[in-house]
Amino acid sequence: MRLNPIDLALFASRLDAVCDEMGLVLRQVAFSPNIRDRLDLSCAIFDRDGRLCAQAAHIPVHLGSMAYAMADVVADIDWAEGDMLVLNDPFLGGTHLPDVTLIAPLFAGAEPIAFVVNRAHHADIGAGSPGSMPVSVRLEEEGLVIAPTLLRRAGRLVEEVLERITGATRNPADARGDLLAQTSANRVGVERLRKLVQGMGADAYLSALDDLNLYGERLARAALSEIPNGTYRFEDWMDDDGQGNESIPIRLALTLAGTEAHLDFGGTAAQVPGNINCPLAVTAAAVLYVFRCLMPPQTPACAGSFRSIHLAAPIGSLLNACRPAAVAAGNVETSTRVVDVVMGALAQAIPVRIPAASHGSMNNLAMGSSVPGAAWDYYETIGGGMGAGALGGGWSGVQTHMTNTLNTPIEVLETRFPLLVSRYGLRVGSGGRGVHRGGDGLVRALTFRAPAQVTLLTERRRLSPWGSAGGDPGLPGSNRLNGRDVPAKVSLSVRPGDRLTIETPGGGGWGSSD
Repeated sequence: MRLNPIDLALFASRLDAVCDEMGLVLRQVAFSPNIRDRLDLSCAIFDRDGRLCAQAAHIPVHLGSMAYAMADVVADIDWAEGDMLVLNDPFLGGTHLPDVTLIAPLFAGAEPIAFVVNRAHHADIGAGSPGSMPVSVRLEEEGLVIAPTLLRRAGRLVEEVLERITGATRNPADARGDLLAQTSANRVGVERLRKLVQGMGADAYLSALDDLNLYGERLARAALSEIPNGTYRFEDWMDDDGQGNESIPIRLALTLAGTEAHLDFGGTAAQVPGNINCPLAVTAAAVLYVFRCLMPPQTPACAGSFRSIHLAAPIGSLLNACRPAAVAAGNVETSTRVVDVVMGALAQAIPVRIPAASHGSMNNLAMGSSVPGAAWDYYETIGGGMGAGALGGGWSGVQTHMTNTLNTPIEVLETRFPLLVSRYGLRVGSGGRGVHRGGDGLVRALTFRAPAQVTLLTERRRLSPWGSAGGDPGLPGSNRLNGRDVPAKVSLSVRPGDRLTIETPGGGGWGSSD
C-alpha cells in the first residue's frame, strides 16, 4: 500500500528528526571543541542493505561518502543485537583517518532492518604531527588505521578496542570521551528508530522506504530533465600536492541524457605522492552534493534520489586512489575542487543557475604540542568568499560546499589552548568583480603563547577561484608566519610570540562589469 503525500512527508520528517537528535546528543556529550563547537560531525540512517534513507543537514563530504560506501561495509559483518562497528579506513568506507565512523544495527526479528551511523572528526587520531593532518606521503603516516571492528559486541563495550584507539592519541581521556559520545548518539538513534518501526510495523516501514525512494527518484529525474542534453567538459587544477608537484589536473566529461547524468573523470591526473588523493567515495560525495543542490528543496536525502547519477574515475587516479596513497587533504581540498569542476561543466548547460567558483579550500589548520603533561591538539577549517551568481553577490567569510562546520569561538580557542587570536575579520576586496561581486575571504591571525607544531593544508594559493559569465576571479589566498610567506602545504615549528596569518581566497565574480 502506497503512502499518501502527507503521510510520506511525515515519515521523511520523522527519519530526519532521528538524525537531528543523534547530532544534538553527539554535540552536547562530546569533549573536543572540534565536535562541540565546530560541529564537525554527521548523522544518518541506512536501510538493511546499507542504502541511504535519511541524513541530518551536517557535513556533505561525510554524508555523501557514507551513502556511496556503506553497502559494502554492512554486508561484510555478521551483525548481532547491540553491536556497534567503528572504522576510519578510507579504502574501506571512510574518508580520511580523523573521520571516525560508528555504525549500529536495528533488529526486527532475527535480521537488521536498519542502521544508524555517525561520523565525527577527531583532532588527534595518532599521526606524528599534532592535529593529525600531516603533510604525508603514505596513509600510515596519517594516524591509526581502523579497519571495520566491533567497538560494542552484543551491547557490551569492547575495552581493548577502545584502548587501542585512544592509546594512539596524545590525550586518551579526551579521545575516550568523544568516542563514547559517538556511541551514545547511536544508541539514541537506535531507540528512536525502534519506536518508529514498532509503531508502524516492520513491513509498513519497509514499504514506506520504497515509497520514499521512488519519490526521491522522481524528483531527481525531473530536475535532470530540465538541463539541456549534451556532453559538457571542464578542467581545473589543484595548486600542488605538498611534494613538489604543481598544477595537477582534474578533468570531467559530463553527459546529460534525458533523466540520466554520467560523469567521466578520465584524463584526471594519476594519484600523486602528496596527500591530496581521494578514495572514490569522497569523489562521489562531491558529485552527489552538486546534483542535490539542483533538486527541489523537498527532495529526500535517500538512495533513490541518486539512482540517476553515475560516475567513473580511473583506478589509481587522483580521484580513485589506491592504498597506500595518502588522503588526508583529499577529503577536504580535492573534494572541494571536484565541486568546482562539476559546477564548471554545468555552467555551460545552465549558466544562470550555477554560480562562480567559491574560495575552493577548507584552509585547514592543525596544530598542537606533544610535550608530556602539556600535550594538546587542535584542528579547524577557515571560511572564505562564496562565488557570485546571476541572482546576486557571494556571501563573505563563510564555509562553502563540502564543509558545513562553524568556526570555533575565540573565547573557546583562547581558553582551551595557548593561543591568542590577534585578528579575525573580512579580507575586503578579495572577491572577484562583476555584475555581481564574489564574496570576500577572511583574515585569521594567531599568536602562539607556547611552542607548537603547525600544519597547513590549503589550496587556491596560486590558482584563483574562477569567475563566471565574464566575472573576474577571486583573489588567491596566502599564508604567512611572522610576515613571511610560507607554502600552501607545510609543517612548521613555532615559538612563543610567533604570529601566523592566514588570508583565505575570495569567491569569483559573476557577469562582465565592462
